[in-house]
Amino acid sequence: MKNTINKLGYLTSIATLLLTVITFGIAVFTPPFSGPFCTSNCFGYPFYNIASRFPRDYFWMFPAALLSLSTLFLFACIHYTTSKEKKIYSHIALLITQIATGLLFVNYFIQFSFIQPSLINGEFEGINLLSQFNPHGIFIILEESAYLLMSIAFLFVARVFTKEKLDLFIRSIFTLSGMATLLSFAIILFKFGLSREYRFEVFSISIVWLTLIINSLLLIKWFKSIKIQHEQRCI
Repeated sequence: MKNTINKLGYLTSIATLLLTVITFGIAVFTPPFSGPFCTSNCFGYPFYNIASRFPRDYFWMFPAALLSLSTLFLFACIHYTTSKEKKIYSHIALLITQIATGLLFVNYFIQFSFIQPSLINGEFEGINLLSQFNPHGIFIILEESAYLLMSIAFLFVARVFTKEKLDLFIRSIFTLSGMATLLSFAIILFKFGLSREYRFEVFSISIVWLTLIINSLLLIKWFKSIKIQHEQRCI
């Protein structure tokens, strides 16, 4: 049973790494066309003229939706390989990640299942609230809440890794990432208040995705070492 979990964790770490790199890469080349970071050809309220941006501005959401699921599976694998005395931390992290994954998956699914069909059919009601182009709309708020929750999950799951040198690296990165995300939220909220728009969303996504890239690499090695130790005990 443990060997199966380790194999799944190893494969899920690879999948998480690849999906994060792909999502991050596409997102970098998809600059915002509204809000505080937009420099030209910006869309404004009520965002009825955004049909031309489909599907190019939505490509990153497909791997991002899969990434949210992959991250959930990864945390589940970590939970089931954690020692009994530390399982409370991994369990809390897993529960928080479940909420974050649900928020993100539904959020992205709404974008490419509701926005464009509504625009094509001239059904504009609700578009301005749900569109990703609204810098303080529901899409941004759901992403903010999801990545804020993810940063809290990082702080809890970090406490699982305490034994080897590799564990300390993973623990440090999860801890620093969680603290950096929470700190950035506090700073942006203090500076901009209700006018923060998508500033925190950009910071939180960048921090969380960089963390997943680095720690997925380390977790590949971590799950592999656990698998080898298990096989040696079975000999």
